[in-house]
Amino acid sequence: MKLILENLEKRFDKKVIFDKASFTFEKGKIYGLLGRNGAGKTTLFNSISRNLALDGGKIFLEDEAGNRNNQYDNTDIGFIYTQPNLPDFMTGAEFIQFFMDINAAKLKERKTVEEHLLSVGIQRDDQHKLLKDYSHGMKNKVQMLVTFMVMPPVILLDEPLTSFDLIAAHEIKELILSIKSDSIIIFSTHILQLAQDLCDELVLLHDQKLTPVDVTIMHDKDFEDQVIALLTDEEDRDGVNE
Repeated sequence: MKLILENLEKRFDKKVIFDKASFTFEKGKIYGLLGRNGAGKTTLFNSISRNLALDGGKIFLEDEAGNRNNQYDNTDIGFIYTQPNLPDFMTGAEFIQFFMDINAAKLKERKTVEEHLLSVGIQRDDQHKLLKDYSHGMKNKVQMLVTFMVMPPVILLDEPLTSFDLIAAHEIKELILSIKSDSIIIFSTHILQLAQDLCDELVLLHDQKLTPVDVTIMHDKDFEDQVIALLTDEEDRDGVNE
């Protein structure tokens, strides 16, 4: 399975976000999407997930036989938002049971509600609390859980792990690594150490384009400096040198 972006164009008023941006993402790899604030990382995710219309270009899912589909359903995309949007009036257990009921044909594993919640560290005492009383990190775990339960072809993670403590972050990292053979996984992050730890490839969203980072530099001692240099605009360099 491949996710193919061809000549994407998007602007908001006079601000150009994508200008003929192209890239191909492949199943079995974890991609880190790096870019400066305002570069359009979340806009890219919203475009892939069909939440936002493009001004030009096409997005395809391509199967193993090479058949391309640019009319894929948004259920083919799992989008894990920075700010979780969950029904506050339900308990964690009620929400997972509801999700299991409406997605019964898509579930990848046959587990109980309790087992699913325990798998992401939601303990029994918390499973019957209202979601409105969950911490941000707990809500993020539930959001990730329902995505992983159906394992869509493409999983988008917008700034994952930022709300987790060290133990929870490690557990989620291990979970992401364990599912990478089943989906195309793309996550945006400002944490370069996280990108180094998890990613097979890195992609820069900069100057309205998508550009791969040379994988041979990912574990260099000066990796951070090299990425900063790649994301630094010419006028910024001039300002530093003045």
